[in-house]
Amino acid sequence: MRSNTIEARAAKRARMILLMADGESNRTIGELVDLHYNQVGIWRKRYEEFGLAGLEDEERPGRPVVYDHDDVLLLVKLVTEDPPEGATRWTMEALAEAMAEHGVAISASQAWRICKSLDLKPWQVESWMTSHDPDFWAKASDVCGLYLNPPGKAVVLCVDEKPQTQALERAAPVLSLRPGIPEKRSHDYIRHGTTTLFAALEVATGQVTDACYPRHRHEEFLLFLRQVATAYPRRKLHIVADNYGTHNHPDVRAWLAKHPRITLHFTPTPGSWLNMVEIFFSIITRQAIRRGSFTSVKDLIAAIENFIDGWNERCHPFIWTKTAEELLPRCKPGKRTSFTRH
Repeated sequence: MRSNTIEARAAKRARMILLMADGESNRTIGELVDLHYNQVGIWRKRYEEFGLAGLEDEERPGRPVVYDHDDVLLLVKLVTEDPPEGATRWTMEALAEAMAEHGVAISASQAWRICKSLDLKPWQVESWMTSHDPDFWAKASDVCGLYLNPPGKAVVLCVDEKPQTQALERAAPVLSLRPGIPEKRSHDYIRHGTTTLFAALEVATGQVTDACYPRHRHEEFLLFLRQVATAYPRRKLHIVADNYGTHNHPDVRAWLAKHPRITLHFTPTPGSWLNMVEIFFSIITRQAIRRGSFTSVKDLIAAIENFIDGWNERCHPFIWTKTAEELLPRCKPGKRTSFTRH
């Protein structure tokens, strides 16, 4: 009873036994330990019959099983089959209704608990990417080699476009954050058009060359290539690009033939995740575009240019760490190469 580590209920039962040994009545003991005298009598009887073991809690049967094994199997069968007509996945409400049609009354919450206990997640989906590019290995190895061992006295650039970048203006002014209150903005907005952001990321430094055009045809891609060539005069350029049709247009190939110092390296199909400019597109989307409010496309372009100017002042190298030998065995053509949880 004097122990500092024993459970309080065990200490209370020990005190009751000591009071019984002193000859106290059940009613008096109950008043001293704040317990009904009938319960004191039960513990007295258990101690007389079983000794110290009688002061331990007995195993309790718990709540009776409501749904038997067959009911659970039926639920698993339903949730792993096609969902109701017109639906793309099972909801717990629909699952409960389907169980009721089979004569099993079950609530949506209980259906959720059973699914959770069996690790069944109809609300979750995973996607995979399969590449059927016959040159998958060669292209991926080429791109990884450029990142890890760039040619001497040459510049490696990652080039791509971010199309349909919308100039959205919030219907009301954005309210800045306060202590304990996040930034607030109206749900509705006004569309003012779109622009396409072209960007060339220099892997070694993180510097970005950018341009915005209304469209993203091969003509705009050629204009941007000329801009990049001007930004890096008299230097060999190795440009990583994806397999978008405008990047391999006959006019583009003809221009590249006249400028042999510029070489295009294509990522596998699909394999744009190998192009590190996608990392920069994610950064500028999160930090400069998504939460902005722009009164016009011109305003949007100004915000993009302002962000990139600041980025180039504080930029850092984008470091690729995986060799082709480490990467490619996990990206086998014709098999699952990535998973995305939603």
